[in-house]
Amino acid sequence: MKIQERTGAGAGRSAGPAQPSAGDRLPTAPRERKPALAALAVLLILLGALGATTLVLQAGNRIEVIKITQEIPAGASVTKDDVTSVLVADDDSIHYIKWSQLDALKKLKAVSTIPAGAVAVGEMFGSGSTLAAGKATVGLSLKEGQYPAGLKVGDVVAAYRVSSNGSTTSGSSSGTSSSGGSSPIVGQAKVSYVPDGKSSSDFVSSTNLAVTLTVNSDAAAALAQAAATGSVALVLVPDVSGTSN
Repeated sequence: MKIQERTGAGAGRSAGPAQPSAGDRLPTAPRERKPALAALAVLLILLGALGATTLVLQAGNRIEVIKITQEIPAGASVTKDDVTSVLVADDDSIHYIKWSQLDALKKLKAVSTIPAGAVAVGEMFGSGSTLAAGKATVGLSLKEGQYPAGLKVGDVVAAYRVSSNGSTTSGSSSGTSSSGGSSPIVGQAKVSYVPDGKSSSDFVSSTNLAVTLTVNSDAAAALAQAAATGSVALVLVPDVSGTSN
């Protein structure tokens, strides 16, 4: 009886408060979900991938073409010193002249004066002169006030000799001026080139406007002489003959 009582007493002393089993875990707070931030992150990743793809595609569609670095007069050919290479986006609607075609381009002639900075395209060049018999082209460099506003290719003008103070003087060709009775150097000349077809309002007074005129061959020398001294002014006139004179 005593042995059983001791055993029962020992069992009662060893029993303590209930302990959690090893497999049980304490409860944790639920995680806060932020769907807006997750969506923004996915969007940024997609935009970055799209931008990288676009850059790769654009780089793959660029071609090396010819750019004019020095003015090419009408009827002249280019040399390697007149050009450089640039990369442009390939466009089938624009007839770019590729850098690999430079040797072939040297054999062609400029149809009209080509300004420095222009990218060469096929329409600027031809196999030979496109002028009719008895015609010549003359390039002019005109200051503001020496040409009418809105001058464009195809206009018909009269070219007058002017002195340094802007007054007109007698020319060498037949015809009369509407003011002062002075004769023009050329009574009828057709504008065959104006940079970008821009009007005079697009140029500052310190910049000269390069204009190419198509005239009769017998008037070309006098016009070129006056142009060399900067003593030429142009006036718009009606095209009475339908062709430049």
